[in-house]
Amino acid sequence: QVQLVESGGGLVQAGGSLRLSCAASGRTFSSYGMGWFRQAPGKEREFVAAIRWSSGNTYHADSVKGRFTISRDNAKKMVYLQMNSLKHEDTAVYYCAASIVWSGSAYWRGSAYDYWGQGTQVTVSS
Repeated sequence: QVQLVESGGGLVQAGGSLRLSCAASGRTFSSYGMGWFRQAPGKEREFVAAIRWSSGNTYHADSVKGRFTISRDNAKKMVYLQMNSLKHEDTAVYYCAASIVWSGSAYWRGSAYDYWGQGTQVTVSS
């Protein structure tokens, strides 16, 4: 089992920044992948960013490229999402997710992940 706990959400003005954190505990795997997803009210969950734990390779959705950055801290078993130049449309609940094995080209699919955190609310005021 892997437990994921997100933190760092909150209310911010458009143009501002937030950094989300995801703490992983329990059984962890060197070959796994981590992702961030978000879900706005009335919308489907969407992929935001992913990182392959072993290599550190990162992937970002087009909608956040250049503004958001996913990173990890191996020693602390933490994953971060630095969000800059926030827009009103970034308002959503953000979820951290972990896959036991890196899913390759399916990293953007929610179904590729085995564990999910409880989510943290990000609200961007316009």
